[in-house]
Order: sequence, then structure tokens, then C-alpha cells
Amino acid sequence: MKIAVIGAGLAGLTCAGQLSAHGHSVTVYEKSHSAAGRMSTRETELGGFDHGAQYFTARQPAFQRQVAAWRKSGLVDLWKARFVTLEAGVTTVAGRSSQRFVAVPGMNALGRHLAKELDVRTGQRVTRIESYHGGWLLRVSAETVAIEASAGPFDAVIVALPADQAVALLEAVPTMASQAGRARMAPCWSLLLGFEQELKLGFDGAWVKNSRLAWIAHDASKPQRRPGEHWVGHASGEWSAEHLEDDPERVKEKLLRAFHSATASDVQPVYAAVHRWRFAQAVEPLPSTCLWDPQLRIGACGDWFAAGLDGAGRIENAYLSAAALAESFAA
Repeated sequence: MKIAVIGAGLAGLTCAGQLSAHGHSVTVYEKSHSAAGRMSTRETELGGFDHGAQYFTARQPAFQRQVAAWRKSGLVDLWKARFVTLEAGVTTVAGRSSQRFVAVPGMNALGRHLAKELDVRTGQRVTRIESYHGGWLLRVSAETVAIEASAGPFDAVIVALPADQAVALLEAVPTMASQAGRARMAPCWSLLLGFEQELKLGFDGAWVKNSRLAWIAHDASKPQRRPGEHWVGHASGEWSAEHLEDDPERVKEKLLRAFHSATASDVQPVYAAVHRWRFAQAVEPLPSTCLWDPQLRIGACGDWFAAGLDGAGRIENAYLSAAALAESFAA
């Protein structure tokens, strides 16, 4: 079967890889210039910054087995970090919880590995899915081409994008588009900071209360990272939504002040940048595992499905959703 997968984040790459392993011809379309989605790492002169997903946990046996395989292959390692809660200048040590894993040497390394054996077309944005003689055609735009082109026909299409983006592409199947529209995702502004001198904050990751920032992490504390005082902060969903269209320089200024306030440190960074994620976290997930229409052969997967977990927006949700959709082809 000839299948198109739209989106080269973890969900899209997982689904594509499993379909390819079962003998299908799979083509992955990705609007960005690299695979990984929100498991991204920004490379700078100071080293890499994991400015998207920070880590992941494994709760379901199926994902635990996959993580174990990744660890055996040297793709993933355990982040043995010191976690705290920060509020009004007071630090509280966080209680024990699940093990936290990271890809090495950066979060995007896992996406690059999964994409290695796949036909991934980066820099190509799918703008429309059209029915065509029992199959599907894609309308595709690229920065290097002045006009849109058609791709296909395909026997099946998988949409592995954030829910808000999936809705527009699923217009060809109104019922499915309506279902995807029930999920709600929150944005996030990320802050990237590099310092010449050690801050000596006494922790590696912190959940911040009553602040513009909801999370800060010493990125260099993760295994196989380049040494240095590299920090990543994530603004809260509420603050990010309120300031979604603000000038990035203004956002950087505000979040840097929030970082200094939360850490009680006035050391100025030698590197500072922000990144806007429009669809960062599923705050109202769909209770199902994925969407799939066996007659029309079109479906959707991603971290905006609960996939049997309590909550959504995790890397585990993306994996379980994608694996379930791939299994639907054999059903």
C-alpha cells in the first residue's frame, strides 16, 4: 500500500516506521527543514539547547519495552537530575516520581534516528488533502517552488500534526475533522539562556509557581550534553497564549526578568533567545487512541490523544497513538 504521512515528529516517524516495516511504501512530508517536531534541539556556538520536549517518562508496558530497546541501542539515557519547586524565592525539593529519559546527545537525535531509513521530504508543507479515485492526492508547497504541486495518488493518508493543524487537513472527512476539533492545545514560549559563569542554583530542573515561567532546566545536566551553563525555560500556557503575538525581543526581555526573579540570580547571559511553539501541549485531549476510517483509509495520531494514559501531551502519548494507528492497517 502507498501511504503518505504528514508530519515528522515522533508520532509521524513512529507510525511511518512501523508501516514501512510491514512492507508498505511510505512517504513522510514535513514542513520544517528537519525531522523531530517538538523533540527539537537548537544548535548554537555554545552547544545544543533542548527547547522543545524536555524529557519523557514510560508508564505503559509497550512504551517501556520501546524505551528499553532505545537505551540498549544508545539512543536514550536516564536523566539523573535534581528536581525542585520554586515559589517566591523558596526552593522545595520535589518528591520522587517516575524515571525521566532523554535522547542523546540531544532530544532531536531520536527523530533523526527514526527518520534515517524513511523517505522524509523536509521543507514541504501539505496544504490540502483531496479525494482522488478511491485514494488521495496531496497539495504540497515548498519555499523553493513558486506554485503548489500535487503528490500521489496515495492509498492512505496519516495526519500526524497538532490537533489544530490536523483539523484543516481533515476537511475532506468532516466527521473526523470535527472530532479532531474537540482537542485543545496550548502554546508555549521557550527561553534559551547561556552563561559564562556557573549559577550554582543547586538544582537541574524546577517547576516554577506564580511566575511567567512554568519550568526551567539546566540543559547541560542531561547526559552526553556539551558542558556549560545552558538553561531552558518554558513560559506557562496561560502567559504564552496571552502574549502569543508579542514581539520576540519583548518576550525575551520579560522571560529573562522572570528567570532572574525565580532564581534570585542577576547574572546576565552571554546568549539569549526565544522560540514560539504555537501548539505545544494538549490541555484537552481526545479520550481515544487515534482516529482511523478503514473505508476511506485516512487517520490521525499524535500526543493529543489520551491513548490509555492519564493526561496527554507526552512523548509516550505520541508513540502509543502512532503505534495503534499503524496496527489499524492490519486489522
